[in-house]
Amino acid sequence: MKAYIFPGQGAQFTGMGKDLYDQSEQARDLFETANTILGFRITDIMFTGTDDELKQTNVTQPAIFLHSVIMAKELGSRFKPDMVAGHSLGEFSALVSAGALSFEDGLRLVAARANAMQKACEIQPSTMAAILGLDDYTVEDICQRISEIVVPANYNCPGQLVISGTVEGIDKACELMTAAGAKRAIKLNVGGAFHSPLMEAARVELQQAIEATEFKEPVCPIYQNVDAKPYKDVASIKYNLIAQLTGAVRWTQSVEHMLQDGATSFTEVGPGNVLQGLVKKVNRTIETKSAVI
Repeated sequence: MKAYIFPGQGAQFTGMGKDLYDQSEQARDLFETANTILGFRITDIMFTGTDDELKQTNVTQPAIFLHSVIMAKELGSRFKPDMVAGHSLGEFSALVSAGALSFEDGLRLVAARANAMQKACEIQPSTMAAILGLDDYTVEDICQRISEIVVPANYNCPGQLVISGTVEGIDKACELMTAAGAKRAIKLNVGGAFHSPLMEAARVELQQAIEATEFKEPVCPIYQNVDAKPYKDVASIKYNLIAQLTGAVRWTQSVEHMLQDGATSFTEVGPGNVLQGLVKKVNRTIETKSAVI
């Protein structure tokens, strides 16, 4: 069974999507539609922008979404997923590619999500940190012992978790994680505490947009971040998508469940190959590859 996976924030690079734009009229039309919907020429930033320009949340999220979704459309009849999943933002790319959302509606939701998250970041100083070399239980236990808001945010692969919270809370957590034997505890250069209770304002704002958007049943199950389980019914998909902003990305568990349900290969659709590396950390023998047009 073929699993298709879609990357999230951090996979961006200067020049992303230019090959698609140059070689396909369909891709060009979709990119230009995106420029119109967003109200600025995101293609200019994607193709020739600086790293700093690409790092802006209101650019990064739609840029990665566009690269992933347009690549899936360019695969045409070769895109035949038995199951899909996306890491954080990538969940929107997966839903559009699997037919649950239109391209236009998906892009509008991603833009709304990026703007809502940016606003939430400005309410209180917050950040994230990668914790390497500790088991899940130890990380969870240390987070619970800190009085500040600190929670596991991304279960990326065994031995690699990202935590999210207030600046003071993350600083304290990094000290305790290192003392507990973490190989590394690295603060990340991000705008705020994504996938934590500090994103509540963004969740409320995005909820209104999601509830007002038409979703359809996808062509295959989508393994959603909040509980790593497969869904096809629209009501559950919407609920989980809203909960995702303040809940953890359970990527390790999603990959494990896809393997248990019969996945024999994982194809990453979009910029980079980060997710393939994470899949290999869960199962070294499984076939992984990047989508190629």
